[in-house]
Amino acid sequence: MRRRSLLLGAAALAAPAVAQPAKILRVIPQANLTSLDPIWTSAVVTRNHAYLVYDQIVAMDSRFIPRPAMAEGWTQDAGGLEWTFTLRDGLRFHDNEPVRAVDCVASIRRWMARDSLGQTLASLTLALDALDDRRFRFRLSKPFPLLTAALAKPSPAPCFVFPERLARTDPFKQIVDPTGSGPFRFLKDEWNPGSRAAWARAETYRPGPGAPDGIAGARIPKLDRIEWTVISDSATAAAAISNNEQDYWEYPLHDLIPLLKRNKDVVVGQRLSQGTYAGARVNHLHPPFDNPAIRRALLLGIDQRDHLRAVVGDDQSLWSVCESVYTCGAAYGADAGNAALRAHSPARAAEALKAAGYTGQRTVLIEPSDYPQIHALSLVTADVMTRMGFNLDLVSTDWGTVIQRRASQEPVERGGWSVFHSTWSGADIVNPAIHMNLRANGNAAWFGWPTDPAIETMRNEWIDAATEDDRKRLADAIQVQAMQSVPFIPLGYYWQPSAWRRNVTGVLPCQVLAFWNISKT
Repeated sequence: MRRRSLLLGAAALAAPAVAQPAKILRVIPQANLTSLDPIWTSAVVTRNHAYLVYDQIVAMDSRFIPRPAMAEGWTQDAGGLEWTFTLRDGLRFHDNEPVRAVDCVASIRRWMARDSLGQTLASLTLALDALDDRRFRFRLSKPFPLLTAALAKPSPAPCFVFPERLARTDPFKQIVDPTGSGPFRFLKDEWNPGSRAAWARAETYRPGPGAPDGIAGARIPKLDRIEWTVISDSATAAAAISNNEQDYWEYPLHDLIPLLKRNKDVVVGQRLSQGTYAGARVNHLHPPFDNPAIRRALLLGIDQRDHLRAVVGDDQSLWSVCESVYTCGAAYGADAGNAALRAHSPARAAEALKAAGYTGQRTVLIEPSDYPQIHALSLVTADVMTRMGFNLDLVSTDWGTVIQRRASQEPVERGGWSVFHSTWSGADIVNPAIHMNLRANGNAAWFGWPTDPAIETMRNEWIDAATEDDRKRLADAIQVQAMQSVPFIPLGYYWQPSAWRRNVTGVLPCQVLAFWNISKT
């Protein structure tokens, strides 16, 4: 008997291991992934892709404190004019090449050319150099205490690290090679824009230190694969997650949330911790919105309640008017100077449009029929503009095409645009330094390209302000000026939950949609 037991034990040891099924997370994304470059575009769907593929030098925790990520740490001199960052040892890109300081330097330079806070940092940077393979240094013309916050900000346009060979790409041209050093690698040969995208666990990835906290801490890839399937019809998407054909739905239609909540195998939860803020962006380069009086006329006709009800419905626990250019409830989210946002009178707006000298120029509003929330916002604005008397051409297309077209500075007769809509996290618009919609430096500004020297001067003064009282005064003054030059039109905020199957675990609140530390049983 002992011999038989011994033989059975030996046979068990010799038996081949049973392969474990791959952990695959099947995701319905908010929109179609058409661009892979998070510096070229600020589209949230591209940013979500980037958080899978790339890593950051510094990352923001849930309290918005910068924490080391790729960096082991940093030092600054007593005057705050030199900052030296040291990378963790052993970091590698997905092609197994080491991550070096020169990769970080080239990536930061490309990011600074496009990001609003990065542009401010660039204006203060005398030199940015790699000291050796693991260290790089900023030399500044004057102290900039927000430096680590700029590198760590979660959105929009985070500072991701690319290989130097890619980071040297013109920041106004798209990178198409998705080589990064993040927790997952993009499977480009499986990418079918408009239909499908996939990522696999990156075996070269080394998670950073600490427990997950916001986007800081260890970004551990616990899944073997992540697959995005674009399902533009919301009823089909709801059926797919209810029937266990999909695992995670990023942006469920609000009308379908009660149905999802009745399914015991589905969890509906609020992951984005600062709410979703909506807005309309107008093109300052070409008629009719090169005329500030016409921009103010459109602002006069907007009623945020109509837009928010179109997205969410009548349940006011899920949305709120926000008569401010900043995040409501945060430090600067007062409504000073925003009488125009409280007027919401299309009749008065029509009179203001005539008085502004509008002569019937063709106006093009581009909108995504495959993105329900932004589609709803766009249709409400189109109705307001039509009632005001605009000669409106409503162009319905997919979100990927909107992302591509909004980058065009051509007039509408050559494929340009007049109005588009987008959304942001409350964390993206909390103050003048990071608020991309308030950057008014012409061609270097975000799509729409507003020029307002008064806003730019006050924004720089806000960054340099010594006291919170000074910052509050300047933030209020910027808000008053924004109602005159109208770099964008605020449309209020709503709460956008996600839905996932109950066997998906590790789903944590975060400033962005992150898939690290998520598992599936």
